Amino acid sequence: MTDDRAKSLLRERDSQIAALEKEVTFLTNKLSSLSRKHQSDHDNKTKRRHHPLTPYGNLVQESVSKCGAKRRQLKSLRERMGRNASIATAAVLNALPDEEASQSSAHLLAQRIVDMFKDPASHLDYLNSDQFARDLLRLNSKVKPIFESEPRVAFLQSPAYVFGDIHGNLEDLHFFSDNIWRLGMALTAGNFVFLGDYVDRGMSCLEVVAYLFAMKLLLPHKVFLLRGNHETRDVNGWEEHYGERSFIFQCRDRFGDDLGFRVWEQTNQVFDRLPLAAVIDQDIFCVHGGIPRPVTELDDGSNGSRIQDILSVPKVAGINPPYEHEEENYQQVASDCIWSDPASEDQEAQGVDPDTGFGDSLRGGGAICFGHLAVTNFLQQHNFSYIMRAHEAHAEGVAVSKGARVFTVFSTSKDHNQGSQAMAGCILVDFEKMQVINRSPAYRDQYVHRRDSVSLAMLSEQEINQRMRLGLITPDPDNEDDEGGYEDEQWDDLEEDEEEGNGNDSGDDEEDDYDLKIDADRKSSVDPIHTVASPPGASHDNHIWGEDDSDTLSGHKRVAERKKKQRQAFFSSIKEEDDDEDSTIDGADVDENMDFTDENSSPKAGRGLAASITSSRGGNDKERNKKYPVGKASF
Repeated sequence: MTDDRAKSLLRERDSQIAALEKEVTFLTNKLSSLSRKHQSDHDNKTKRRHHPLTPYGNLVQESVSKCGAKRRQLKSLRERMGRNASIATAAVLNALPDEEASQSSAHLLAQRIVDMFKDPASHLDYLNSDQFARDLLRLNSKVKPIFESEPRVAFLQSPAYVFGDIHGNLEDLHFFSDNIWRLGMALTAGNFVFLGDYVDRGMSCLEVVAYLFAMKLLLPHKVFLLRGNHETRDVNGWEEHYGERSFIFQCRDRFGDDLGFRVWEQTNQVFDRLPLAAVIDQDIFCVHGGIPRPVTELDDGSNGSRIQDILSVPKVAGINPPYEHEEENYQQVASDCIWSDPASEDQEAQGVDPDTGFGDSLRGGGAICFGHLAVTNFLQQHNFSYIMRAHEAHAEGVAVSKGARVFTVFSTSKDHNQGSQAMAGCILVDFEKMQVINRSPAYRDQYVHRRDSVSLAMLSEQEINQRMRLGLITPDPDNEDDEGGYEDEQWDDLEEDEEEGNGNDSGDDEEDDYDLKIDADRKSSVDPIHTVASPPGASHDNHIWGEDDSDTLSGHKRVAERKKKQRQAFFSSIKEEDDDEDSTIDGADVDENMDFTDENSSPKAGRGLAASITSSRGGNDKERNKKYPVGKASF
């Protein structure tokens, strides 16, 4: 090869290399541009949050409770910062809004409830007073519009603590307060998700509801309260079944028939507005009972989004019993969310539809169960990884099922026949980790004591009985496992109750502002009268009523007849009462006849709720038309 030929080849290769380098530079610049554009789009989707500075700091100190146990808690009076700051810094701090001076009456009311929760034993007079009832009415009127403005599915980010059933158990709620949000929810990183069932079974239903509503009022974007099956009138108004442990009994026993019923009804109006589900990090689906059956169908014949189905449930829904405006399809969706259970192994083999993954629940009453197939289809459809639910008692606090994809969280260790070694649990979802937190049976609460505790030796019998009535004293250890006793007595008194009539069982018709009516003759998707609290035969089967099925069924018929009469008397027209007057925070000069109205409400707010539902009625015909028979309660 000649020198000229070699030089020509070298120049040709150099030009090729230069062209390739130019192309690499072009592609590098294009990649960089696309990366910046992607980052810009991501930044635009991420909401920028403003973090205003407060001039106050929180002083934490050791305090000694009445029982002698030291407890770390926040000092009630906060101190201003910047005492030793420069003139310029002090000027900036002094120019900040004074939170203490601008606190609203609603904030003061919520703080009053929180103070009661921290030390209920020192607030016994308040807890038994009409002032507590009026504060509850005021609290209900304030949180009602907050819940109604929320979507039926709450979307939030981790870290988040997820809690299951509480059932009026102040002791276990105190355990979580003392150890998880020890400095208060406001100073604890993360969100708090409660999966429902706040009332019934426990003796402190009013205190539990008051505290959780107060925290929602103070921290509306941090505390999320979902709805359980006990947040329905048919269940928390079933006094014949739960006796003194029913929510309606505690309201009327504490405040009298008229005021007590008003507290019960207005609290249920708040329950009507609770979200049904939550999604954490677009990966974890949270609900009280379980996943709903599909009710909509896409053009290609596949099932529509179940999340959209839940979002289409009216923002005011009675469920059990339903309002007149609730469409049957979405009433079924709501019922499935609060009533369904994971299928047992036997049900997977025999009772679950192989095409849909759903079947009849062992609870009966029209409740459903969901199997492996239903879980897989739901998770794949929404690209979720896990389901967190409550609704079933477990002595371990947290149980795992369906291939470690379904977590059942139970946050009360009492009143469910789980024994003295039962634990109360919750789950911390912390970015890419999930951690279970359980209360050990050996843990001793400083506010709730056993009847044989030496710390009660100085109290009179009257004071002890008063504390037992509020759930601050538990029975002797020998009687702790006899959880069914209070239920056994109810059937004996049923005939006598039926003869008493419904003289004071009507609401205040003159205060009917919303045109929302309960359909007393319409069947709910699930009939609580014909359900058991937990699938029979399971470790959490907590109904012990006797062994004679015929007597039990006869009792159910009597209860059904009585409940129908109550519905006609109580719910012929549900009254939406609005409160616009400030609560008397210091308890002085309370007008016994004061009216409660809400300046934020409108008489038209409850109308046309079903009109906004645009999803078509469709779905799998076999699944949609399948009739789930009313089951026989197994007690």
